[in-house]
Amino acid sequence: MLLSIALILLVGMSMGWICRKIKLPSLLGMLCTGIILGPYMLNLLDESILGISEELRKIALVIILTRAGLGLDLSGLKKLGRPAVLMCFIPASFEIAGVLLFAPKLMGLTLLEAAIMGAVLAAVSPAVVVPRMVKLMDEGYGVKEGIPQLILAGASVDDIYVIVLFSTFTGMMQGKGASVINFLNIPISIAGGIAIGLFAGILLAYYFKMVHIRDTSKVLMILSISFVLITIEDKLTTAITFSALIAIMFIGIGLQKKREVVSKRLSVKYEKLWVAAEIFLFVLVGATVNIGYLGKVGLKAFAVMIGALSLRMFGVFLCLLGTSLKKKERIFTMLAYTPKATVQAAIGGIPLALGFSCGDIVLTVAVLAIVFTAPIGALVIDLSYKKLLKYDKIKDERT
Repeated sequence: MLLSIALILLVGMSMGWICRKIKLPSLLGMLCTGIILGPYMLNLLDESILGISEELRKIALVIILTRAGLGLDLSGLKKLGRPAVLMCFIPASFEIAGVLLFAPKLMGLTLLEAAIMGAVLAAVSPAVVVPRMVKLMDEGYGVKEGIPQLILAGASVDDIYVIVLFSTFTGMMQGKGASVINFLNIPISIAGGIAIGLFAGILLAYYFKMVHIRDTSKVLMILSISFVLITIEDKLTTAITFSALIAIMFIGIGLQKKREVVSKRLSVKYEKLWVAAEIFLFVLVGATVNIGYLGKVGLKAFAVMIGALSLRMFGVFLCLLGTSLKKKERIFTMLAYTPKATVQAAIGGIPLALGFSCGDIVLTVAVLAIVFTAPIGALVIDLSYKKLLKYDKIKDERT
């Protein structure tokens, strides 16, 4: 395992550096590292680290979501109001509708099989989107208009909505039928996550005020609480649950509101942690990509994905109607809300594991979505934000 860790860090950093030098996002180099070192090419990664890759990816998400909460400026998001709520489910619904429209005709799937494929594809990737929105907030682009905050909030809730739909559709495929409780759980899990996260964040703020401990110890405490929340969510067998990822982000928000000075220092600590976490996250996502499937995909699957993504962008456009955002800002939001990676890697193989006839093609299209949208989406965000978004000088004065 130690050799695998060394390869992930050294090769991942090197490939990321090469990509930055040729004006490509470092994410692309890290994904390529995972594909090359992974079990489907050179097979240089130890099985033990691949066996815990899901947990390692969760740790990386915990780090970047907490950092996002610590630096999230809610003032711009409050101005948008209605669009922030709509972004949580409208774009994903339009993308699923796109798959339902195109997949049966082009790929011969039934409507239920197409719905399962649509649910796999429809989730936006926090792994790609969240660090870039945090970067925008740090640099002060689009913050006053609430654009990075809007995308951050939407991306966090979007995944919950899609995963609930995926569970419902797979249950129907197994003959279990749709459950009203599952759909009721969507707003409940979101509200529960917000409440638990804010409570924990405020509680930590008062504890840090009364008890003097090093910032490193504070980070370890927050990480531990975050891991406990994820474990509780995973172990819950009740129909009604809560979203641990939303709770983790709101721990940072609660702490920021009560102890802003501390939250700024902790944000710097989390930024340093992210340097290593980012490499592990994207290299291990790349290691899940079976390039053998890509040759079997064909133009029809690619056409389905492009059609569904186009409808997703149209859904974002509808969400932004009636806002004060300019044309360039709307274009950026539409483009930034398309990358796929983490959820597709996590659930793309489930239909195949369950023995569904559509399992192979669902996994294939999920892999295609990761390979196509993750690097291109990251590249588009990195190259366009300075041209499409306003620079907010107020951000500099606050920091």
